[in-house]
Amino acid sequence: MKNIKFFLPILFCLLVFSCQKDNTPPVNPTDPSAEMYFPPEAHNDWDNVLPSALDWNEAKLADLRAYLDSKKTRGFIILVNGKIVVEEYFKDHNINKNWNWYSAAKSLTSTMVAIAQDEGHLNINDKSSDYLGQGWSSLTTAQEEDILVKHHISMTTGLQNPIGNFNQWTCVTPSCFNYQAAPGTRWAYHQGAFTLTQDIITQATGLNFKQYGKQKIRDKIGMTGSWSQLLNVRIFSSSTRSMARFGLLALNEGVWDGETIYPMAYHNEMTNTSQNMNNAYGYLWWLNGKNNFLGTADQTLYPGSLIPNAPADMYAALGAQDQKIYVVPSKKMVVVRCGESAGNTEFATSSFDNELWGKINEVLP
Repeated sequence: MKNIKFFLPILFCLLVFSCQKDNTPPVNPTDPSAEMYFPPEAHNDWDNVLPSALDWNEAKLADLRAYLDSKKTRGFIILVNGKIVVEEYFKDHNINKNWNWYSAAKSLTSTMVAIAQDEGHLNINDKSSDYLGQGWSSLTTAQEEDILVKHHISMTTGLQNPIGNFNQWTCVTPSCFNYQAAPGTRWAYHQGAFTLTQDIITQATGLNFKQYGKQKIRDKIGMTGSWSQLLNVRIFSSSTRSMARFGLLALNEGVWDGETIYPMAYHNEMTNTSQNMNNAYGYLWWLNGKNNFLGTADQTLYPGSLIPNAPADMYAALGAQDQKIYVVPSKKMVVVRCGESAGNTEFATSSFDNELWGKINEVLP
């Protein structure tokens, strides 16, 4: 009897504590105090958050899904604080199938540059010819030596970019690289000049850039995917979840679950305006919320924000046929869309971005 009397108060306390713990509401992932979530390496393991837990408009989610389907989307994900809130697949696409990133992989390449510089293999203020050798272009030696690595990642090499001719625009032989302006004085979206960035990584590190990216990024954050080649263009393909992993790395400014993959200082440079001709471009990342932007097809300077419906602090990896990795620090959010073209044929930027963000805004509280 004495033993029962002794244990009753303890049992009562345990029951009270248990009830209090069970009734504690979950931490809202958008709360500034919420801990960032990183998915485990297993591809199919990823924590979810119900839209209702974030007070999202679930009726409008159905509208968003119908819109995505009508625009030939294959995969779509929204992360908040690292956890999946929305994940949709269309047609025959699924969690394991790969899709081409196209030029969204430029941002992946920029991250390789960040790591190579941090490891002392290169410096973005070095001459391109330090890694490519002399005669990589048709320029004079003096003109060629004025082009630095940072000009390739900011699209300011000054090289001619015949955008209307795909073969010449993507060409990487010296005869295709001709002088048009002094480096750093003209912004122009140039595929061939970008491709040389990957050759610079290969020469600087002693590893093929594909292998370097695999070791330094993909394996460390649990991505899958592979590179292929279409004519002169190197294309990276992965699952939608791997695209989301890369976006999550960028959201966390180069840190993955406590491990620094690339330094924050470079991240800040990479995701801020890199020159004064196209305010909406950093180092191979597109930037929202600036006062003007240049498109990819010509030299028309457009006033205002790149994607007016999207948050001003958003930066994005954008690829042909509307491949999207949007990163929104203010909302602790990553949004990924892959699929066929939504109807605009211009590389990277398209009117689809603004329409899509209008639909997303209807869902958010």
